[in-house]
Amino acid sequence: MFRNWRIGSVNGALLAAYFIPAWTMVAFNIMVAPVHGLYERPSVAVALFLSDQLQMSGLSTVRAAWLLALGRLTVVAFFAIYLALLAIPRTRKSGASDETLGIALAIGSLISFVSMVMASKVGEMAALRLHATELLLLLGAAVVLVIERPAAAPKTVDVADTAPLGIEQAELLHNR
Repeated sequence: MFRNWRIGSVNGALLAAYFIPAWTMVAFNIMVAPVHGLYERPSVAVALFLSDQLQMSGLSTVRAAWLLALGRLTVVAFFAIYLALLAIPRTRKSGASDETLGIALAIGSLISFVSMVMASKVGEMAALRLHATELLLLLGAAVVLVIERPAAAPKTVDVADTAPLGIEQAELLHNR
């Protein structure tokens, strides 16, 4: 059963197992109560940066919080699509699900990197460690995804098909 699983597939599935519940909870907390959800530990660095450094008003902070929640839910959606495609053996063997994983890794890395920079600017060490850890997880999976290519399908060549036709053999429909 596990003969056609690649390291990148297992790595992506493990990442999805972490990011889907964790980022969904954070995004739903922000959607339900934007200000309260934004000031919880996973997003507090973004909230402090927006209010202190950029001096955003309350309504602008709420809009930025909803934008952050939308970005996190987008990553969650791509991870969920990746898991659905991973369940199909032919898709898993050919590596066709790697594109959705790549999109999830790119958007998630961008969100984690920006959050990490914001946490470093406001001096929030717990949030800095959280975002740095998430960024390292995502970048490690991206490296595995880039380096590991799916196994090439074996090519079978029929000798009779590759032999050149002689002058006496016409290629007609009944000669095939």
